Amino acid sequence: MRFERLIREAVINAWLLKLSRPAQVVFPAVITGVFLWRVAEVSLQSTHGANSPVQLEKSPQVDGPPTGSIVWRKLDIWILPSCTCLFLLYALDTSNIGNARLAGLQTSLAMSDHQYSLALTVTMVPYLFAAFPASLLLKRIGPNVMLPTMAILWGVASGAQGFVHNYAGLLLCRFFLGLVEGGIVPGIVLYLSLFYPRNKLQLRMAIFFASASLTGAFSGLLAAAIDQMNGIAGRPGWAWIFIMESTISIVFGIISFFLLPRSPETARFLTEQERIYVISTLKDAGSASEDDAEDSIISWNEVVRAAQSPHVWFLTINGFLGGTIIFAIAFFEPTIVASLGYEGNQAQLMSVPPYAVTTVLALVSAFVSDRYQRRGYSAILFSSLQVIGFTMFYWYVGIIAYLSLLDEPLFDFTITACTSSYVRYASLVVFVTGAFGASPALMTWQANNSAPHARRATALAINFIASEMGGILATWMLGPLSPGPNYTAAMITFIAMSVGMVVLCIVNLLYLWRENRLKAEKRQRMTKDDEPGGLGDRSAWFIYSL
Repeated sequence: MRFERLIREAVINAWLLKLSRPAQVVFPAVITGVFLWRVAEVSLQSTHGANSPVQLEKSPQVDGPPTGSIVWRKLDIWILPSCTCLFLLYALDTSNIGNARLAGLQTSLAMSDHQYSLALTVTMVPYLFAAFPASLLLKRIGPNVMLPTMAILWGVASGAQGFVHNYAGLLLCRFFLGLVEGGIVPGIVLYLSLFYPRNKLQLRMAIFFASASLTGAFSGLLAAAIDQMNGIAGRPGWAWIFIMESTISIVFGIISFFLLPRSPETARFLTEQERIYVISTLKDAGSASEDDAEDSIISWNEVVRAAQSPHVWFLTINGFLGGTIIFAIAFFEPTIVASLGYEGNQAQLMSVPPYAVTTVLALVSAFVSDRYQRRGYSAILFSSLQVIGFTMFYWYVGIIAYLSLLDEPLFDFTITACTSSYVRYASLVVFVTGAFGASPALMTWQANNSAPHARRATALAINFIASEMGGILATWMLGPLSPGPNYTAAMITFIAMSVGMVVLCIVNLLYLWRENRLKAEKRQRMTKDDEPGGLGDRSAWFIYSL
């Protein structure tokens, strides 16, 4: 706590003393990092118990069987922060074009709204081709090599945007950015599933997905500070946004080579007994196969079996619907805030609160979901919040449009217009919370119910490809197809998509419940030894997470 108090005092003194603009850039990043760590620490303390604080000191060696709290605490200290930072930097470098747009990118490169949407689309297309092979090759190459390498490469591609002088250069950078980022999300999810059993996965997923929601807050604060560097070295403020943020990715990518272990078997921070405990727990929970060779090979039969699983496709369609909404928010949330009457740095800063609310609620929901093993209920809750938020935005705009047509207005429209901005901003908080809260629940649900590793990798890759296809649609939904400030067609579409997500979650929930009931009946008629091997999640002894 003393460390955090010193940081707060340093920030206050820095701004009061008008330190140099580069110094002012660093402080918001430090504060956001401290906040993210404190939120994660409090959440993980709840899972370890009140008497098991998360500390950076090495836990004492013990004789006899290792205790679970010590083992998971070590993983939470070594694995989770690294994955969280990688995902935060990925989300930051993908979506910071929205902040750069507010800082003058579109004007400097003389882009139309249509060209801006095309630049976003160019980023999404290579994702479709990179996600599937990256997911299958992750374990073969080694996540300890592949994930840091991707971070360095996307940092280079993102930073190059700060040196472009025309629209063609921007398109080229966006294409290579999408190509090298394509496997990072399914890669991190798969990586976490190598270390955490199914009943402990969603809270960890929510923590690293919270970094995506915090990116909205982080990017707004950081972009507002970096924009003050406008003119330094002859570069505009929007160029420095790309350069400074990509530098962080490159540096952390290099550091990650020394932080990430390849698997539990090679984790240097675990004792031999602790490695055995982790592997045994993963096998008992169905997160890893009893036969190690089954998880090690890339089997095309498992790819086909994943594609034949109904629950994979229920969540894949949800991935498309949710991906459309999430990418629309990530790319256009600063623009939506600006359409409410905020300008410049004020618009950057007002894009922060919705993501802060999202972070807290997503972590609380993930804790409850892990405790009671109910993924579907969490997904239904947040999808319902999307319905409420988009309905608030559309309904209020529609009411104002209707009243404006009356011969005798019922309200003072000066007051109504002001109130409209408040209501629409509140709706923004609600649907941002719904979108970024549903994502970790849906992704965890997919990972929990697919086994062995090749089948899980395929299911996550299919889901991610679908979400990226939704991202392509999103680049046009809040642009040429549905112009601001009301975004009428987009809001109607998002309401329908959110309702569809709720319905599909319910259908998937009922399907998995029925499958579990049939498996229970089968277990009463046979023993595990009577069952053929290699069934993965279709085994009668594999219980689907609801």
